[in-house]
Amino acid sequence: MPPISLTEPTSRYLTFEEREEIALLRAKGAGVREVARALRRDPGTISRELRRNAATRSGRPEYRATVAQWKAQQAAKRPKTAKLAGNERLRDYVQERLDGTVRSADGAVVAGPDTPGWKGRKMKPHRADRRWATAWSPQQISNRLRLDFPDDESMRVSHEAIYQGLFIQGRGALKRELAACLRTGRALRQPRARTRNKPQGHVSADVVLSERPAEAADRAVPGHWEGDLIIGTGRSAIGTLVERSSRSTLLVHLPRLEGWGQSPVVKNGPSLGGYGAVAMNAALTASMAHLPEQLRQTLTWDRGKELSGHAQFTLETGTRVFFADPHSPWQRPSNENTNGLLRQYFPKGTDLSRWSAEDLEGVALAVNNRPRKVLGWRTPAEVFAEQLQSLHQSGVASTG
Repeated sequence: MPPISLTEPTSRYLTFEEREEIALLRAKGAGVREVARALRRDPGTISRELRRNAATRSGRPEYRATVAQWKAQQAAKRPKTAKLAGNERLRDYVQERLDGTVRSADGAVVAGPDTPGWKGRKMKPHRADRRWATAWSPQQISNRLRLDFPDDESMRVSHEAIYQGLFIQGRGALKRELAACLRTGRALRQPRARTRNKPQGHVSADVVLSERPAEAADRAVPGHWEGDLIIGTGRSAIGTLVERSSRSTLLVHLPRLEGWGQSPVVKNGPSLGGYGAVAMNAALTASMAHLPEQLRQTLTWDRGKELSGHAQFTLETGTRVFFADPHSPWQRPSNENTNGLLRQYFPKGTDLSRWSAEDLEGVALAVNNRPRKVLGWRTPAEVFAEQLQSLHQSGVASTG
């Protein structure tokens, strides 16, 4: 047995004397919780100690204090080779899902905008274009590995290890410029400031959020949507719709209307930017018309005037519209979160009118194929497909 050190560690770690006590109690047949009470340690600490540091040369786990002390010291040695640096297959998987190209439904590459090169720590492009990429988050990648490689324990990495591979230069695993593929685009961690909601006062009492059906709140029934606009320069905008149950996203193309840019903007004049009440109704109707009736029951919007013609929209689609309370963006949580994801592709301060409906479809496809923690690391596209299949089967059963 190689020599071990009996140097007294901090109280955070088990001492050699405690390990001797664990070995004696286990030899007497004491359980994990009995050992924990005797040492005044958490049962989880004892359980991990027995699992990680037991001797295995005899063919079965047997806890010995000297072996456990040596194993603990070996595990504590620093620095260690990062897992991503030593596993090329795992590293390629992570980099592909961070840096992969955005593709449309037919597999064609959606190029996106031309972007400047890497600028180091100050690389976050405020009011500038960012390169479009697959851009799964480290947490999504970490948990999706368990679904894609259920029997391969070597294909496991924590999201913290991925962040360290991006942010810490000495780790030598991932390229620093891949930090630009993170949703925030930051090379260092920073808390995000809350966005400000600017409501309008045109909402009547029968369409406030409190009147929305209870089934929309618990997300158990599909077909309830949340919506909003993401705004760009020059009064450009893109509409976003998110289904509350599956988190599936639709992007609404809002092109400029005829006459835009031909004369100075007139205050209180016709809205030619593409998201006036009439244009908004037409675009939303076109986006939701292809959905089955059961999957377009309600739509929850903020208090922007772009949906002031909601009564006509309800008549045309059968989708009831409800408005969130003032200064309450958390009442549309799925939509607010999705808008944050979409800002990676459509940053603030950029002209959004330049993107075609096909470009928006490619971005929506990328977002809908990112695994989500709330969906058990399945993708919104997978869950939405299950909903469509369930509706189809119920429809066939009812006609029989």
